[in-house]
Amino acid sequence: MSNSPAPRPAAAARPRVLAVANQKGGVGKTTTAINLGTALAAVGERVLLLDCDPQGNASTGLGVRREQRKTTIYDVLLGDAPLQAAVVNTDVPGLELVPADADLSGVEIELGAHPRRSYRLKDAVASLTGQTEPYSYILIDCPPSLNLLTVNAMTAADAVLVPLQCEFFALEGLTQLMRTVDLVRGSLNPQLEIQGVVLTMYDRRNSLSDQVARDVRAHFGDKVYDAVIPRNVRVSEAPSFGKPALIYDLKCAGSQAYLRLAREVVVRERARRAKAAA
Repeated sequence: MSNSPAPRPAAAARPRVLAVANQKGGVGKTTTAINLGTALAAVGERVLLLDCDPQGNASTGLGVRREQRKTTIYDVLLGDAPLQAAVVNTDVPGLELVPADADLSGVEIELGAHPRRSYRLKDAVASLTGQTEPYSYILIDCPPSLNLLTVNAMTAADAVLVPLQCEFFALEGLTQLMRTVDLVRGSLNPQLEIQGVVLTMYDRRNSLSDQVARDVRAHFGDKVYDAVIPRNVRVSEAPSFGKPALIYDLKCAGSQAYLRLAREVVVRERARRAKAAA
């Protein structure tokens, strides 16, 4: 029998933290956060979704009722509760949520001149280190504006995932978002990068959708995911039932598109980690 010590288990990989951001409203940002999180869980990843939008739509879309939101991301950002204390289960195995409510709209004023006000979420996420069952991905659903909450999300994130609507004004808004990413990278989070651009609300009957898709791919190249999220009634209906589209109707075109996106995210992440380890 060998007297050599048993090999130590490999350290769990740190979760990939992605800010799902676009300051333009109505581009499918929250829909993407909910359904990408669900799809990642469906392919075996453990996911935490942080709802950082005062509207709390990600919480509602995952069926977490107002009365269930005893501790929210607001309490975490103010330092009144650790992040783990705000985590609630969802009906999706492998997907957990830190909910939000309207109180979050006052956080910018309440943090005021706090010296680390842009790092509040980063510090909270760091507190999860050492979990026995670590998350593979942490998704942050940002508000549709470039405010302190979005800055906190980008400061805490490894990368930004951008849902981009296949419509005329999409590229104009993207310029402002990229400027914000550059500012955060320059002053708060030097490692911040663009994880990828997700084309949403694609309508194959509309030639404009094709034109926008071509323009975005010409500008961002392989940063644009191959998976394209179509306009889909079932995806739009799902939040009113408090369910992700993949639970509401797995076979619909939108759900299948989010599954393809999740697989693509996982493949790219494995390639990134392999390259970093080489």
